[in-house]
Amino acid sequence: MKIVIDLRIFSTKAGGIGRYNQKFLEELVKIDHKNKYILLFKEDPNIKLPDNFSIQICDCAWYSFKEQFVVPYMLYQINPDLVYFPHFNVPILYSGKFVVTIHDLIMTKFPSKRSTTHSKFFFKVKYWFYNQVIRHAVFNAEKIIAVSKFTADDIKKYFNLGEEEAKKIQVVYEGVIEPKPSQSQNLYLPENYFLYVGNAYPHKNLEFLMATFGDFIKKYPDYHLVLVGEKNYFYKRLEKENITKNIIFTGHLSDNKLAGYYKNALAYIFPSLYEGFGLPPLEAMTYAVPVLSSNESCLPEILEDSVLYFNPKDKNDLLAKMEDIIKQPELRDKLIKSGQEQIKKYSWEKMARNIWEIFENLV
Repeated sequence: MKIVIDLRIFSTKAGGIGRYNQKFLEELVKIDHKNKYILLFKEDPNIKLPDNFSIQICDCAWYSFKEQFVVPYMLYQINPDLVYFPHFNVPILYSGKFVVTIHDLIMTKFPSKRSTTHSKFFFKVKYWFYNQVIRHAVFNAEKIIAVSKFTADDIKKYFNLGEEEAKKIQVVYEGVIEPKPSQSQNLYLPENYFLYVGNAYPHKNLEFLMATFGDFIKKYPDYHLVLVGEKNYFYKRLEKENITKNIIFTGHLSDNKLAGYYKNALAYIFPSLYEGFGLPPLEAMTYAVPVLSSNESCLPEILEDSVLYFNPKDKNDLLAKMEDIIKQPELRDKLIKSGQEQIKKYSWEKMARNIWEIFENLV
């Protein structure tokens, strides 16, 4: 069987989808020594692969006009039995047999100009095209992989899928990356701090977190909030709105430095309004950090009873939970232990095997 996998976004440095693709490939090469795989990369990844895996360069960016023509042309030349798209951007002109992973429907939940750096006109065009592409993926896929039951339900509701159509959706959970060695020297960490690691898109709800923390330090002035993430347009906008020196923006950190920030934090706070899977709190747990999490979207499904939940629209609720963390050391210990148990439920090997079984069942 000849299977093509679209890996034009690859590696942990390329964000969530890139990490998903890298971990999937790392596990797949251990599982399948029979089928022939052709991997589409944007550039040479410089990795060693078994003999049944080969690479073709497809130099066109995701979400680009170019990919709508170049990718289908390459696929028709290769003539595969199956194509796996690990994201919804299946070219509309491709009519062959394919499997697609849908991580979330974030654009349908937060379709506002505030969520983009583009002009209003460009954003409207992009949003219209997004809907056409994802609709094509949903209605033409042989199988849809959803990363949570919440995302699966979102897909069914948004596209009004009937009972038979909904049967092609299968939930396959992601894995959790193992913690990196920590660097404790030259970090200049505050003594007591809460931590957030991730991007600053509007649905991450960081303005709410900053406002809540502003109220918190009126009573506890010796505490800090550390926000870690690439200093793009969204983070720079938050920095301009910051009115206290107790909130620290670090920008991007190396893995070893980030591990040091995790390990010394009082707790990790995740105020997100919408997630497809919710990997960041699980990653915090790998460093034995207690987690305070929003109770929205997929988070109760993925995190279960391993965190302290709060309403991400209620400042008083989060304030009370932050006080619980600093006043109840036994609660911190309990959350750390429950977090260590929770991360055992998620495995990249299990994810890759489930996806491979989908391939096997389709051909």
